[in-house]
Amino acid sequence: MKLRRILEGETPVVQIAANTGWVRVSRALAALAPSHSEAETALWSRDTIALLGAPEEVRSGLNEAALGLAPDDAIAGRPLLPFEPRSFRDFMLYERHAIDAARGFVRRFTPRAWPVVKAYEAVFRRPFPALRPDALWNRQPIYYMGNHLAFALDGEPLTIPSYTRALDYELELGFVLARPLYNATPEEAEAAIGGFVVVNDFSARDVQRAEMRSGFGPQKSKHFRNGISRVVVGADEILPRWRELSGFVRLNGRLVAEPRSAGPRWSLGEALAHASRSERLYPGELFATGTLPGGSGIETGQLLSDGDTLEIGIEEIGSITTPIVAEETRR
Repeated sequence: MKLRRILEGETPVVQIAANTGWVRVSRALAALAPSHSEAETALWSRDTIALLGAPEEVRSGLNEAALGLAPDDAIAGRPLLPFEPRSFRDFMLYERHAIDAARGFVRRFTPRAWPVVKAYEAVFRRPFPALRPDALWNRQPIYYMGNHLAFALDGEPLTIPSYTRALDYELELGFVLARPLYNATPEEAEAAIGGFVVVNDFSARDVQRAEMRSGFGPQKSKHFRNGISRVVVGADEILPRWRELSGFVRLNGRLVAEPRSAGPRWSLGEALAHASRSERLYPGELFATGTLPGGSGIETGQLLSDGDTLEIGIEEIGSITTPIVAEETRR
């Protein structure tokens, strides 16, 4: 099941992917046997998270009904986020990304130390010890709280913050809750996932270094902007193989990386179960895996500049295109 939202007049409209286009969820619901109320129909037709949390028989029946319908006529509505995130927690599940990104930080910001790191790794054939994640990373899933109000749609330009000279992107797999959790087991936590999106966790790398050393974690280095794909894909399609997905990063039309989702330290269920320890989680809260290995510019040496066009994506989920503009050109 693939869903998106548009704004028709002043009303959010949820659409579901059919064989040849998009169909209003309200039309597909009308084609089902009347096993739901008018209030449920109205809610599911405008609220993606509520629909992802609907009974399984409704969701599977809805998908089948949509496939038998002709696509909607052209709708004069503007695209919306697939859902309004209620919060945003971003994990760091990939050690390879952490190590490769740390190498990138050394190369760019402490170049005098780079020959030492390079020589050590050449001799001992293992990562320089200081590049590895903190010991806590191996004991529990770690994450930071991002700005859930800073998500922008596919296609929207990003204005470079005035305070950074090292703007970066991060390709991540996002997953949203459709059911509440509290002290959940990993199995219960995975069952609460409603769907998947592509997330771009933009970063101001030069600002990030100082903020991380403060002990308070990322602030202005992260909270200015996030990207999200227009479509949310139902969990049933992605969850069984979320470790087997491939992605891409294109900068100005040129392929610069093909990240994969293989090799996380923790499962999604383990990550969510940890987040739910003595803490209530609610439908609509958004999470991300952290950057897929190779999915950031600090790893590849491809940071962003005024005039760039960035496109990132993950197979069978979606993509995000972001034109990059300098602050003064937007005034």
